[in-house]
This record gives sequence, structure tokens and C-alpha cells, in this order.
Amino acid sequence: MTPPPMSAPERIAITNPQLSLGLMLLALHASIAWGIDDWWPRAFLLAHLGLFLLWQPVWRGESEIEPGQAFSVVAVACLLVGWYNWWLMAVWLAVLVGIIGGSVPRIGDRRQRIISVLAALYLLSMLLMWVVPQLFTDQVVEPALASLVRYALPLVPIAIMLIRVPARVPENPVGVDLFYSLLFFLLVVALVLGSFVVRDVSHGNYVIALAQTLFGIAVVLVGLSWLWYPHSGFAGVGYLLSSYLMSLGLPFERWVQTLAQLAQQETQPQRFLALALQHMLDMPWVRGVEWRTPHGEGEFGNRTAHATPLESGELKLVIHTRWTVSPAVLLHLKLLAQMVGHFYEAKQREQVQRQNAYTHAIYETGARLTHDVKNLLQSLNALCSAAANTTPAQAQALQALMQRQLPQITQRLNTTLDKLRAPRDAELNEADARTWWDALLQRYSVRSIAFELADDVSGLTLPAELFDSVADNLIENAFNKSSETGALEVRVRFSSAARGTLTVCDNGAAISRSVAQQLFEAPVASQTGYGVGLYQSSRLAAQSGYRLELASNAPGAVCFTLCAAAGRAGAVPRRHVA
Repeated sequence: MTPPPMSAPERIAITNPQLSLGLMLLALHASIAWGIDDWWPRAFLLAHLGLFLLWQPVWRGESEIEPGQAFSVVAVACLLVGWYNWWLMAVWLAVLVGIIGGSVPRIGDRRQRIISVLAALYLLSMLLMWVVPQLFTDQVVEPALASLVRYALPLVPIAIMLIRVPARVPENPVGVDLFYSLLFFLLVVALVLGSFVVRDVSHGNYVIALAQTLFGIAVVLVGLSWLWYPHSGFAGVGYLLSSYLMSLGLPFERWVQTLAQLAQQETQPQRFLALALQHMLDMPWVRGVEWRTPHGEGEFGNRTAHATPLESGELKLVIHTRWTVSPAVLLHLKLLAQMVGHFYEAKQREQVQRQNAYTHAIYETGARLTHDVKNLLQSLNALCSAAANTTPAQAQALQALMQRQLPQITQRLNTTLDKLRAPRDAELNEADARTWWDALLQRYSVRSIAFELADDVSGLTLPAELFDSVADNLIENAFNKSSETGALEVRVRFSSAARGTLTVCDNGAAISRSVAQQLFEAPVASQTGYGVGLYQSSRLAAQSGYRLELASNAPGAVCFTLCAAAGRAGAVPRRHVA
């Protein structure tokens, strides 16, 4: 529902509060400066009350007044008009001093502070110079003092209205500090009542009684300031007060500590939420808690007539308390709900991350195993091709080849299935380098490949699965290429340098620069099979402390090298693009 448009007085009161304050003080001045016995001071008092409602810093002046608030306003107006006396005005002026003094600590603008100080000075002057003397039946106000009050003090509200403050609509009204307001109110009441008692008991001059009261209040304040800080083994009033105020938040602090412990111990979001809300019953003002999320709901404790609904993201809470919650307790409950909601959402994100990590592990393993199966299939195709082209005279040689190759293919297939059953537990087994090299020669004995063993590799161990995967991918990719210089030649060289170095070269076409830049970083689209297998091989090499790099990329001289990484294991593979 759209709120009704503001009237001109409301707009002026919001954008220029010093005008409302000045007019309010002038109306108050007119209602008490010339006495309170006639009818017209009561009319100015009602005008003062209306201007006060436009100026007051408690709630927004443009907000719509509810029936209960309107009844309270009418009741206060009837009280002021019907029971109009000097005692009531003394209390009202003390209340105004407390409200204005309590708003000063929250005012940041220097001009606004000056306005508040001038308003408090005017109210104190009117209270001590005019209202309090009227409380004594035998006190006679001097004509000079009456003239000063009636014609000089109004200059202060006029000065307030003349101070230029930038006109703007504040986002939030200036809040009143309850502690400061109560402190100012009590000091003013102590000053007024003290002056009244001293004057009534001593039957002396009011000015002297006021001075004696001010001196007594000053002595008390000096004593409190001396007792405020610790000295001579005494902890100090300030420390005791701080300890008391901090003790009010102990249940909340203990619950926060419990919440932090649960966040470290529990990994399941629903269980964490249930335990955290169950511990909320340890707070003295909470009797029951109802909660609901898209994934479940529950209830702890007992229901009461005082239910407070709260919401934080997907979490909806209904907290049942022993009594109607105060604003301070409501603020605590909102903070509790937000903390539980944030922790619950964090737990949900952690669960999603764990699931994504497991899914990613399955993906990585599956992608790697896909190429392992592809390599095994290529080995089987080579054996099938050799069997199809074998003559009766070569049957014995074919049988020997089958006896050597099929156990190796079976072993590799079993290793692939084991990794598929436990993706995260898959490890690369070390094997003797000479044994691996002989198995590679046997596996590709039917292909026209130039193999070269650079040096003695006795005693060297290496991750056989890594070298098998890289060798199979590089060799098959080389045979899938075309050569512009004639027959395609593939050379495989192995040495013991850098924990085993495997080099595969061919005389085919060079790899395009765009493909070479992403060859080991991500899968690339290619009709010849480049990219996906090498990407997985480079990831596997990095996990094993090796690196796969493009050592040469020139037409007729394309070479890949697998060797130990120069830095720590798991380093990102480097690329050398010619």
C-alpha cells in the first residue's frame, strides 16, 4: 500500500528539524513565560505538543500513526491541559532535556550539535530561572528576572531557527541513547529536587540553594569519577559495571562457542542445524524452537503464547519465549537466527563441494581410464591385424607374440577396473624401467617404429602406468598424422636421465599454434585425436611429479618429452612451442 503524501509542515519538519525545534521551544515559552492561569497558555501548550510530535527523534514523523499511538497522544494532551501546573512543567522540561541530551552523542554534524546544545541550554535556563522558583509559595520573582526570561530567552530558539543546516531527508532518524537520556533526566531531577529541598529546609535564598545543590552534585560526580577507575586494590566501579553488563550476554556467548564447535565437528547440514537449535534451549528466555527448511523440519522444547517468527535464507524459525520479547532480546534472537542460517548455508555448500569433488574424481578417473581402454583396444586391434595377416609359416611366431601380449593386456585391464572401483585410492605402481621398456617393444613389435635405448637403465624404477599411457597416446597420435615429406616415421627414445625420460618424435605436420597453446591445459577439438588424451596424460604426469612438454614443433620434427619435473611433484607442465 502506497503511503499518503506528506503535508507541507511534515516535509519541513523532516527536512529542517531545527525549524520544528525552534517553533516548539517558542510555543513552550509562550505557554509558561506569562503564567499558566489563563486559557491561552494551554492553547500554546497544545501547539507545543503538536510541534514536539513533528520534531521528536524517536520514530519517523511521516509514518502513519496507529490507533493505539493516537490514543496515547490524546491521553498525554489531556493530561497536560487538564493537570496543568508547575510541577508537571518541571517534569516535562526535565524529560525534554533528557531527550535532547540523549541524542547529542549520535549527532555527527557540528551544526546539529550546536543546535542541540542551545536547546538544552534554553530548557535548563527556563527550568532553573523560571519554573523552579514558581514551586515555592513564598518566592517572589524579581521584575528584572521576569523581563530577562520573557524577552531575552526567546532569542535562543530564534537563533536555533536561524542556523543554516543543509536541507535533506535523513534515511534514519537520529536515535536517542537511552542510557544518556536517563542520565541527563536523573541529573536534572536531582538538581531540581535538591534545590527545592535545600531552599525549603534552610528558608534561605533560592540562588544560594541552587549553588549548594550544584556543589553537592559536583562533589558526588568527582567521587564517582575517582571510584570509576581501579586503584589501591579496588577493581573500580567501571570494571564492576562492565562485568555486570558483559554477564548479561554470557548465554549468548556460550551458545556461539557451542555453535562454532558444532560447525567444526558436524559435516551434515541437517544434523548440524538440529543440534544447534537444540542447544538454543539452554538460553534462559527460550522455551521452544520450531524450524523448517526445504529439506526437513523439526521442533524442540515447548510452545508458548509468545512466539517470534524469524527467517534467514532458506531457514525459517519460530522461537517460543517465556514472556513477550523486549527489543534487546529480539535483536539477540535475530542475530542468533542469522548466525544459524549462515552456518547452515555454509554446511550445505561444503556438502555440495564434497559431492562435486567426488564427482570430479570420478570424472578424472573415468576420463583417464577411457584412454587406457582405448589404448588396450588399439593393442588388441594390432594383435588382431597381425593374426589376420599371418601365414602358416608364421603361426609359431604369432603364438609367441600372443603369449607375451595377452597377459600384459589382461594385467592392464585389471588395473583399470581396480581404479574404476576406487577412484580416490588409485595409485601409480612403480615398475622396473628395463621391464617396462621390453614390454613396450613387444607391444609395438608389429608397428614400424624406431626404438632407441640411450643408456643403461638397470636399477631405475618408474610409474609404469604413467609411461604406458603417455607412450600409447603419443605413438597413436603420431600414426594418425600425415607427413608432407613422404613416409611417416615415428621414433621412440628412452634414457635414465631425470628419473626416466621418454621422447616420441615424428616427421609429420606441425601442430597449429592455437592447439599447441591449449594442448596440456584443457581438452581441444581435433579430428586427429589431439588434446584430450594429452591433457589427461599431462594431469597424470603432474600428479606423479613428472611433466609432459612439447619439446619441438617444427614441420618434420615434432617431439614430445616426458621427464621428471624440475620443482616439486605435482607442478604444472610447461610448454615449449617452436
